[in-house]
Amino acid sequence: MLRLVLALWASVMTVAVYGPIALRWRRRTLIRREIHRLVAALDLEPYHAALLRDEATVAAAAELVLDGYLRIDGDGAAFLTEEGRDPARTPAHPLPAALLEAVRRHDPEPVSIGWIDWSDEEYRLRRGAHRSGRDALLPELPRMPDGEGNQLLACCACLGVVFVMMSWSMVGVLLLTERPHGAREWACAVVAGLGLVALALAERAGREVRARTECGDPLGDLVRAEPHPAFAALDEQQRCHVLRSIGDHYRWRGADAVVHEAEDDGEGDDEDDDEWLDDKVWWEDAYEYRAADEDEAGPEGDAAPPSSG
Repeated sequence: MLRLVLALWASVMTVAVYGPIALRWRRRTLIRREIHRLVAALDLEPYHAALLRDEATVAAAAELVLDGYLRIDGDGAAFLTEEGRDPARTPAHPLPAALLEAVRRHDPEPVSIGWIDWSDEEYRLRRGAHRSGRDALLPELPRMPDGEGNQLLACCACLGVVFVMMSWSMVGVLLLTERPHGAREWACAVVAGLGLVALALAERAGREVRARTECGDPLGDLVRAEPHPAFAALDEQQRCHVLRSIGDHYRWRGADAVVHEAEDDGEGDDEDDDEWLDDKVWWEDAYEYRAADEDEAGPEGDAAPPSSG
C-alpha cells in the first residue's frame, strides 16, 4: 500500500511541475509565432529603418551628395553646391530636406554633418517628429513572458519549489527503506522512481523550453538587414568623406563658429616667426649702426696716426 501511495504522490508532483512547463511552452510558442508574423508583414521605409539604427543623418547626407546638393571635402566640411543654394530645389523626403535647410542656414560657412546632427535644434526637432510619426505606424509586438514582473507569482513558485524538494526527499527515503515484494510493489516503485527522476530534470526542462522558444530580436534583424540605398550607392571616397563629416561634432560649426585645427596647431609657429623677425630686425639694425660708424670713422682713421698707448 505504501508503494502505491508513493507512486501516486510522485506522479501528482510530476504532473504539477511539468503542467506549467508545458503551458509555458505553448504560450511562448504562440507569442513567438505572432511576433515573427507581425515583423514579416512590415514594410519598413528605408529612412525609418535608418532612424531605428541611428543612421538617418548619414543616409540623408548621402542622398544630398548623390543628388548634387552637397559637397563634402576630405576634412569633413560640407558645402552647398549651386543646386543646393537654389531655394526652388528641395528633396522629396522630409529628412534630407531638413538636413539641406540646416546646411543652408550656415551657408557660406562650412559645417559638419555631425555638428548639425548633435547641435542643430531645428533639425533635431524635425527628425524626432518624423520618427515619432513613423513609430506610430509600427504594430505593437507582444511581449514574451518572463515571470519577473509578478512578485506574488514568484513567491508562490519559490514555495512550490521548496515543497517539491521536501516531497522528493521524503519519497526517495521511503522508497529505499524497504525492498518491494511482488510485481505490484515493484511496478509502483518503478513509477515512483521515474517520477523522482523527472522531477530532478524539471529545471533543465524549463531551461530547454526557454531556449527553444526564444524569440530573439526579429525587428532589429530586419532593421539591420541592409544599409540605406543612398549610402550603399556612394563610392568609397564619398563614403569616407560622409563618415568623417558625421563623426566631426565640434570642428566645423558653420555660421556659429569655425575652428581650424591647423590654426590652433600653428600658434607656436607664429610666435616663433615673430621671434625670428624680431631677431632679424635687431641684427639688421645693429649691422646698419656698425656700418654707419665705420663710414664716419674711416677717413679720419686713415689720416690719424695710431696711438702708441
